[in-house]
Amino acid sequence: MSRDKHLPLTETVYYILLALLEPAHGYLIMQKVEELSAGQVRMAAGTLYGAVDNLLKQKFIQPTASEDSRRKVYVITELGREILRQDYERMRHMIEVTNMQWGKEELLHEKI
Repeated sequence: MSRDKHLPLTETVYYILLALLEPAHGYLIMQKVEELSAGQVRMAAGTLYGAVDNLLKQKFIQPTASEDSRRKVYVITELGREILRQDYERMRHMIEVTNMQWGKEELLHEKI
């Protein structure tokens, strides 16, 4: 199976998609990304809106209805969920393979 051309996602895009599993406006997205990443990813508004624009063009997110007409609210699409899932699976595989290799290395060191 060939990898989707959009993978791997950047760390920022991964967290934005993850944050948009529930509808959110820009400022809330920035807060969620920072929280989900344990403070490792902090975005300026310009960075966020550039990413949002790209994600809209790729159809990974879409605008959704909001009670507050002053704020644009976004949510992940089914395509976005699938891309997020594929990237999660890609990273999970990397972790599993790494753990196996480290396990072999530790066994070698114990025998020496």
